[in-house]
Amino acid sequence: MAWCFAGAVAPGAERSLFKTHATPLCPSLSNEWLAAYRKGVYRRTAHITVRRQKPSAGCGRYVWRAAIATFPADASEKRRANPAVVVIGTRGSPLALAQAHETKRLLQEAHPALRADENAIHIEIIHTTGDIILDRALSELGGKGLFTREIDEAQLRGDVDIAVHSMKDVPTFLPEGIELTSVLRREDTRDVFISRKAKSLAELPPGSVVGSSSLRRQSQILARYPHLKVVNFRGNVQTRLRKLDEGVVDATLLALAGLRRLDMEQVATAVLGVQDMLPAVAQGAIGITTRRADARTAALVQPLSCWRTKLCVEAERAFLANLDGSCRTPIAGQAWFDASSAERIHFRGLVATPDGRELFETERECTPENVISQCAAAGTELKDRVGPGFYAAVVDYVQEQNRSVPGRQSTARHGAA
Repeated sequence: MAWCFAGAVAPGAERSLFKTHATPLCPSLSNEWLAAYRKGVYRRTAHITVRRQKPSAGCGRYVWRAAIATFPADASEKRRANPAVVVIGTRGSPLALAQAHETKRLLQEAHPALRADENAIHIEIIHTTGDIILDRALSELGGKGLFTREIDEAQLRGDVDIAVHSMKDVPTFLPEGIELTSVLRREDTRDVFISRKAKSLAELPPGSVVGSSSLRRQSQILARYPHLKVVNFRGNVQTRLRKLDEGVVDATLLALAGLRRLDMEQVATAVLGVQDMLPAVAQGAIGITTRRADARTAALVQPLSCWRTKLCVEAERAFLANLDGSCRTPIAGQAWFDASSAERIHFRGLVATPDGRELFETERECTPENVISQCAAAGTELKDRVGPGFYAAVVDYVQEQNRSVPGRQSTARHGAA
């Protein structure tokens, strides 16, 4: 999708406008094209809006604002019926919408023409399987694609131009035809501890219940605090906090990045250091995908990307790809630039059993040139260390836990059968 112009023009002056105010994304349009457009020849592949705007103070006459949006060849009928220049696909949770609006704001800042028309960017809510089925563990349902599959399908159909995702929810391998075009500047990657009964995990008494849908968090909690119990605890941030207040659990863990984007950081009881709770791969990063064939939309999105964040996220995902890459295995990993040097990147990775009995860790010192290959090698190293039967045993353990608890609420304790 390409926004070509937005400016003040006199009535009937569209021809002159489009001849003289073309942008690099849309070459100057010919008189013949405009004539054909008015006859309806191109109305299924483009959209022009011309709206009257009240005069500014001292002007004394009305002006007209004009804009044109051209559609990629694979745009769907639904997309062609939408006059917005860019349609953003997103989940409907408050956090997902906050991320979509952040992306919209950045697009407007990067492209003044998109800022000139408040209707140029439309946010389309898409409900995913992961949003609908909340009474079963993610590991039981099939992993990360639960939060992206329906959005990917809408994007491939051409219903939406870009998709905005929490990168930690994005499968290791993207569907054919979709590419990761931009990764926004990363937020704080750490997790937070939230409780009404204690100031830290260490202060929770034996038998306390910690709610978490993350096997990564579960394994690290039980490795350090085997006297605690971890139960499946799903829903958006607001739902989890409500359940916490109702006493369903004694404590929970959430990503600090999400709380900040929701302006809810104050609910955190304590921030957990990376040494105590290694974050998920790509935690704190927002990714923007486009269709591979839609170069014009990609050109709009690319200026939003933070190269440091994108490099670290790609390195972490390379680590994940060589391990397991789904929600069925507790995996954590983070790459970060050294505070004193742009040429040094640190990486730490972890894979564990859900009950926390076994943790396998690795670290790497990298450069921007070799960080992806180094992190991929770290994944291979851990895969060799855990052995060929490790993943099958983890899956069996998780399935047994899911079957053994009434109401499908997955429960785990150190030493549980």
